[in-house]
Amino acid sequence: MRLTAKEKVAYGLGAVGKDMVYMLSASYILYYYQDILGVSAIAMGVILLVARIFDAFNDPIMGIVVAKTKTRWGKFRPWLLIGTITNAVILFLMFSAPPSLNGSGLVAYAAVTYILWGVTYTMMDIPYWSMIPAFTEGGKEREGLSALARSCAGVGSAIITIITVMAVTAIGTAVSDKNTDKMTVQYSSEVGGVAVNIIEIDDQDAATGNEISITDGIVISVTANSDEFKDLFESTEDKTLKYTGSNSKYELNFDDVKLDADNSTSILETGLKDGSTFTELKVYVDSELYAKLDKDGGLSSLTGEFTSTKEVERYGFKYFSLIVAIIFVVFIVITCLGIKEKSTADMQTAGIGEMFKALIQNDQAMTIVITIVLINVATYITSNLLIYFFKYDLAGSNWQGNYTLFNTFAGAIQILAMMIMFPLLRKFFTTIKIFNIAVIASISGYVVLLVMALSGTSSVYPFLIPGFFIMAAVGILNVLVTIFLANTVDYGELKNGRRDESVIFSMQTFVVKLASGIAALVASICLSISNLSNDTTTVGAAKTAVGGSSLLILRLTMTLLPIFGMIIAIILFRKKYILDERKLEEITDTLKNKQ
Repeated sequence: MRLTAKEKVAYGLGAVGKDMVYMLSASYILYYYQDILGVSAIAMGVILLVARIFDAFNDPIMGIVVAKTKTRWGKFRPWLLIGTITNAVILFLMFSAPPSLNGSGLVAYAAVTYILWGVTYTMMDIPYWSMIPAFTEGGKEREGLSALARSCAGVGSAIITIITVMAVTAIGTAVSDKNTDKMTVQYSSEVGGVAVNIIEIDDQDAATGNEISITDGIVISVTANSDEFKDLFESTEDKTLKYTGSNSKYELNFDDVKLDADNSTSILETGLKDGSTFTELKVYVDSELYAKLDKDGGLSSLTGEFTSTKEVERYGFKYFSLIVAIIFVVFIVITCLGIKEKSTADMQTAGIGEMFKALIQNDQAMTIVITIVLINVATYITSNLLIYFFKYDLAGSNWQGNYTLFNTFAGAIQILAMMIMFPLLRKFFTTIKIFNIAVIASISGYVVLLVMALSGTSSVYPFLIPGFFIMAAVGILNVLVTIFLANTVDYGELKNGRRDESVIFSMQTFVVKLASGIAALVASICLSISNLSNDTTTVGAAKTAVGGSSLLILRLTMTLLPIFGMIIAIILFRKKYILDERKLEEITDTLKNKQ
């Protein structure tokens, strides 16, 4: 009996929800703990990798547990629902680190929540993918459902990739306005003794010599909790505080002219009096803004407000993760209600040692497993470092907008590749030939990206070209590896006399998470060596700047290593994978004759 439209929709929605959760964790957990909360990049890299090593034992065990499960609701749906609910709770906790934690306490919190997240994700992911060979037959129906599920998973990933930065900023701004203290700047005609200097800079960020000084009537008071604003300023021995530019959001209004992080390359240098009141404020502005402020030869009013961007992002990730978690639970409930297993036949199970032996003996499954690791490590290295590339390399006050624009385009291409490009290519080529085309396209895209990055391209639009090739390849490869892995279940049954779909698909869960762990460790090493973070960027005369050597390390890591990984993947695949269409037909016929 063929799958109904209702079953396909229900199954597809589950893929959307679960990959929203996965992408939020895979792409932003390192950024959240390292760039926002200040955990060592190396510490986070080790945590992410150790969690994946733990999964090497946890995932196959979960596959066995699923295989042995017998309930009135089947063997898959109970674990799918239990895993989803627990994973949603852990996701929220993972992005809700208590602000009172720091140092080793924060590292421990990150380690415990992330490992628990991996365990609960496995609990849900293995039964989800194990359903494919359980209620489809080999061939077009299985390929169709695999393509649908991967396309829907791509939609979930794309949604998170596209909206996260902007959504976190919007939610965090709304929430932090109610939950954090602020630093206020006020003008008073009755109080003197505080100096404000507005200094003009040229295109090279050098002072021109033109200044507007106000020495009377300004009161600047710190009303914020020092812990919440420790990221806004960094203290020096002479008690001078320097505004770091990229950590915080600020707004100053001089008469009717607004200065903020979106329209000014200002740096604030301040001197403190009695630890709470500023005695000096220096504001560096470009010539256009200087001309506006100097139009009357002086200023008659001053108001201002400072808020911590780290606090905005901390609150934003907390409540955004809650929204994603709720959507995840709702979609998986729809999946559980909308589908039923087609076969109730018992699955033969074995001990852990026998299972590992069976996996090793299934040379085709192991070939695909290693191929998936190589491909995903390549793409995850880039996705982990992409936010740093936009924030510190392309930079600019609108880096969030450029990052969102690029991800919107990339996500759309990935979805189109899975839903349109793959079916179109499938009409003319075999799945193996499509795999070769996709990997070559990805390598080509990375080469173009490398050339553009090294040449200092500063506009986001040219980067859409390599983005097209890389993300189209990613979309197609996501569909193909699932099809290839499902095919190895039939191959393993013929070779080993046992259908190990749960264990085989547990390997997919494991290797995807292993790849994300390896990529996160590589990214963390890159960040540690290059000193890319809010707290280590060097401040120039009027804007935040990152050293050329740091950017070179970033550019090479996110391009050369993926190229190397993709090349190894295609060589391995072409040499070891033998399950072409003719071979699969032979296997299917042989298995039918045995029944």
